[in-house]
Amino acid sequence: MTRLKVWELPVRIFHWGLVGGVALAFYTMKTGGAPFVFPMDIHARAGYVLLGLLLFRWLWGLVGGFHARFSSFLRSPATLVGYARRLLTGRPPAYAGHNPLGGIMVVVMLLSLSFQAASGLFLTDDIFFSGPLHGLVERDTARTLKSLHHLNANLLLALIAAHLLALVVHRLKGERLVGAMITGRKTLHAVPEDQPAETPVPRRVSPWVALGVIALSALPVLWLWNA
Repeated sequence: MTRLKVWELPVRIFHWGLVGGVALAFYTMKTGGAPFVFPMDIHARAGYVLLGLLLFRWLWGLVGGFHARFSSFLRSPATLVGYARRLLTGRPPAYAGHNPLGGIMVVVMLLSLSFQAASGLFLTDDIFFSGPLHGLVERDTARTLKSLHHLNANLLLALIAAHLLALVVHRLKGERLVGAMITGRKTLHAVPEDQPAETPVPRRVSPWVALGVIALSALPVLWLWNA
């Protein structure tokens, strides 16, 4: 049994910030938005924050910690198929970071969320709300984006449901993914495929790099918030 530090603090803050932002965005659209007086305004501002969080994650996937980098969990189709087969037999290999199927799900969800947040900038309800970039597109384009925005919201719900199901499946197999995203540490019962024994601890990211990525991600949020 091995206990490894997998998720650094920026990744954990991103994850739970994303959970809160998505929950708020869906709540203000799928309900009356009580107790908010202007739920559409809250929905839009939640989208601005989500856009900043997503920008952070795309950048962090390039310069962040080992397990947060896309290069550490995006694998070949052969590896993906092999992992799926072993998962079906009940004996999947251990991974400290995202396993091959989980890595694909991360990218799909990031793409879907990014489109949702970005497309919302161009939308209007023709009454109370217009996105800060609405005036940059033709009316027909805005209507198309609005339709895609609603369709993608349904896709996101399906992706979230699949993610929650995966958490349950992994928990039944003894892997506590939720706990790992809180503490940053994961307990493994075998040497992980993505962190062999001869490379015990991947290097840490400089705090200055983290601050730089956070600053770059925060700038568009501040501009949109005051637009």
